[in-house]
Amino acid sequence: MTEYLLAVYGVEGQDNYGSEADQDQAFAAVDAFNQKLQAAAAWVFAGGLHPADTASVVRTGSGGRVVTDGPFSEAKEQI
Repeated sequence: MTEYLLAVYGVEGQDNYGSEADQDQAFAAVDAFNQKLQAAAAWVFAGGLHPADTASVVRTGSGGRVVTDGPFSEAKEQI
């Protein structure tokens, strides 16, 4: 069975919605989609993440496993 990850994300510290009404509309749309997945028995998991400043980064390679504090990403964006 094919599995997909659907991510809803925003920029920390910024208002990601134009208004509270826009936010409510977005949340309602996500909730309706989640209910549709559940009804189709396609639901697997839903949950939120902690803020990026609480993250740990795990890297593996020839030197073994390295765990560091913080969102140290080589990209401009973090998800």
